[in-house]
Formats: sequence, structure tokens, C-alpha cells
Amino acid sequence: MDADFIGQLTPSKTAEILQKIGHVPNKNLGQNFLVDANIVRKSVNLAKVEEGDLVVEVGPGLGTLTGALLERGAKVFAVELDRGLYAHLLEVFKDRQNLNLINANALRFPLAGLPPDTERYKIVANLPYAISTAWLDNVLSEKFLPERMSLMLQKEAADRFCAAAKTGEYSPISIFLSCAYAVESRHKVSGQCFYPKPAIDSALVSLARLKDPYIFCAAAKNLIRKIFIKRRKQIGSIVKSSGADAEILGAWLARCDSLDPKSRPETIDMRYWKLLDEIAKQ
Repeated sequence: MDADFIGQLTPSKTAEILQKIGHVPNKNLGQNFLVDANIVRKSVNLAKVEEGDLVVEVGPGLGTLTGALLERGAKVFAVELDRGLYAHLLEVFKDRQNLNLINANALRFPLAGLPPDTERYKIVANLPYAISTAWLDNVLSEKFLPERMSLMLQKEAADRFCAAAKTGEYSPISIFLSCAYAVESRHKVSGQCFYPKPAIDSALVSLARLKDPYIFCAAAKNLIRKIFIKRRKQIGSIVKSSGADAEILGAWLARCDSLDPKSRPETIDMRYWKLLDEIAKQ
């Protein structure tokens, strides 16, 4: 493997490779390639990747993170949607036995073909904005959660993932994620670290699984999403106008003994969301 691929692609080298393989970056797929070796190194280090680890990578692109993970001694399971980039990666890493690469949609294969019932693994990903929330939601629905995640996100997505209650960014994914992971660090990443340069900044977020992660069931997640669609309204009003969900939400609100019906969704304490989950599971 060319040493240039081990997390050390410069903007000029990236442009040269893209021209050579005849690939035009697709904005709709979030194809902004990492060109900063320090950020590549930090992404791997924040996930605490060690030799022998199983690591899931989403959207390997030209393989900068992939190369760094393989050099660290990890066994990598990667999913790349773009057929041209997939073919390029197969050629670049043709001699690497520790790479399992699939050409698929990460929303259908959030763990990139990782063997079922794998209990211990980590995730390192440079996530396209369009799929970041849905992809993370899918990961949080897996039987076994990753020990650690190092995620490159657009700033807006990072704001939602890391948001605290009583803030404008607080959302269902904030609730689901905070019950399973601790945000260990968050680093601003300039657009200069990518080629082509995106219009907005990104953030590198490091997540560590909690000792006893709490996982919401699908029914509760769906109810919480519906509630947050009307986040500007009071919870009492939301429940009354919830149509087919009125019975279960009414029962939930009746059991929230100290919850003010005038509360808005982003101000509701976590114990009440967990209570809704318990009711939805019955």
C-alpha cells in the first residue's frame, strides 16, 4: 500500500488521485475527504484503537482513515456507498487481509457487515450530514453497542448529538445518545482539513459507552420523535392532540406526577422519558 494513504493525503495529492480515477466529489453524499494527518491521527486515538481491535468505518472515501486503522493493527469493517470509490479502495488495499469492505448503504448496514453478535468493537467514522442522525439511531438499536465511537460530524449534527436539556439543539437523538454514551471530548475541525473544503466547520466527537447503557425501544423512540415535532407547544397540549397516540401518552402523562403540563419537550427530565419507554414496552 502506498504510504501516502496512511492518513497523509494532502489536498494536492487528493486532487491528483481523484483526477486519476475520474471521480468528481458528490456533495449530496458528503464527499469531503480528510487531508489533515493530525485529524486522522486524532480520530484513531480518540477511539483508543489498539492492535487486534475490530473497528467499523463508515464512508472510507479514499482510505485515509482506513490506512491509519490498518497500520494500528485493527481489523476494519468498512461500508462505502460510492461504486467508484469502492473499486478504488479494493485496489489500494488489495494486499490487506484485515479489511472487510462492502459496497452498500450505511443506513442498511450501519455496522458495515460486522459479524452478528460481535460484542466488542469500536467505530471510527467521517459521517455525511444527511445520514448522521439516522445512522446513529440505527447503531443505538443494535444488540451490542460499540465500546467507543470517534465521529466526524458537521457542526449542526454535533450540536444535536451533544446537546443538553433546556437548549434549542436538544432533540430525540440527544436523549437516546446521552442514555448510552458519555461525550468525552469535542473538537472543532476547520473546513481547511477537507478536500474539497466544505462551507461549514465540522466537529470530532469522542463517545464512551456508559457502564449501564439505557436503550429505548422502537415504540418509545417513535413517540418521542412525534412529541419533538411539536417542540414549541406545551406537553399537555401535545398529548391532547396526539390522535392515535393519545391513549398511551395520556397514561404516561398521568403517571408523571410532578411534571407540569405546561412544560415544553426540551425541558422534560430524563426520568419521564424513561417512564414513557417502560410504558411503551408493556
